[in-house]
Amino acid sequence: MEPSILKKNRLNWIKRANFLIALVGVLGSLYFSEVMKLPPCALCWYQRILLYPLALIYLVALWTEDQGYQKYIFPFLAIGLSIASYHNLLYYGFIPEKLAPCNAALSCTSKQLEVFGFITIPLLSLAAFSTLLIGEIVIFIRQKKEICS
Repeated sequence: MEPSILKKNRLNWIKRANFLIALVGVLGSLYFSEVMKLPPCALCWYQRILLYPLALIYLVALWTEDQGYQKYIFPFLAIGLSIASYHNLLYYGFIPEKLAPCNAALSCTSKQLEVFGFITIPLLSLAAFSTLLIGEIVIFIRQKKEICS
């Protein structure tokens, strides 16, 4: 195989992994709300709004071998990561709760699920958006290096 084909396969592997991460995020959030009956707070809703289209965009990009999908992905990832970061800062008490956009019935800082004492729903969202963004940055940098060489 040619070196450029190997590089393309590696980049597609990252894109496939990102699709799976986004899909697990979608299915996981639906499981938490529909099966476990954990109501999402306002910030969780915003993160869902930004995560759900990612799975579809990745699927279409993989299916059509679209190389320009990143112009659609990056805004979702940047805004989603910002909201997830804010949510975690709020959840762990670095930002006062009075600055939260949540209502009195459902607080954005309520502890609904904690696995191993520290893995929370907001942390899962932060991990998903961070991992997706890092994967896309790696793809972007490798594509730029390939163009320049």
